[in-house]
Amino acid sequence: MSEKVVLHYFDGRGKMESIRWLLAVAGVEFEEVFLTKREHYEKLVNEGALMFQQVPMVEIDGMKLVQSRAILNYIAGKYNLYGKDLKERALIDMYAEGIGDLTDLISMYFFSPPENKQKSLSNIEEKAKERFLPVFEKGLANSHFLVGNQLTRADVHLLEASLMLQELFPTILSTFPKVQAFQERMKALPKISKFLQPGSARKPPPDEALIKVAKEVLSHAFK
Repeated sequence: MSEKVVLHYFDGRGKMESIRWLLAVAGVEFEEVFLTKREHYEKLVNEGALMFQQVPMVEIDGMKLVQSRAILNYIAGKYNLYGKDLKERALIDMYAEGIGDLTDLISMYFFSPPENKQKSLSNIEEKAKERFLPVFEKGLANSHFLVGNQLTRADVHLLEASLMLQELFPTILSTFPKVQAFQERMKALPKISKFLQPGSARKPPPDEALIKVAKEVLSHAFK
């Protein structure tokens, strides 16, 4: 009997959201322990639960996994979302790293000071249209999936990122029909449809209250 998967992070997106997405698509139930005070983080550090004194941390299969890429790789490998061979895995990793660069840009926008937000938005839109979305449009030109002939973590990450982009720029996919069609196919999958419903573990964009909590809990990182 496997133990319940437990996620330790804030009650917000950040580095944990892609992990939530991947677990949901894999059909894995999980619990969440939210860090709301500095003491919660310090307790994990003092217990030796955070290898590099960083979150997110995921308890799974008797391990306390840290470093978001390592966590995502483990989940993808365990639940057959990582391609059929090493070559496919390399392609998946390239897509995942690129998508991660894009979602990092979006995440940083919410933490930028008010006077820099418009510049940050313009930068995200420009890079999305010129650097990232054309790559995904090409990758989906002759396939329903970015890599191979089955769903992989690359597809899950692209769906998450495309939805994040639309929150900021509602019409941004209008000139990328392959990505649009991909998004609709993905949203129709039962496990994804369920995750997109109100009341799921999916988190909304960060607000000022969450940013305040994050800066308090990880005060050392914001000095």
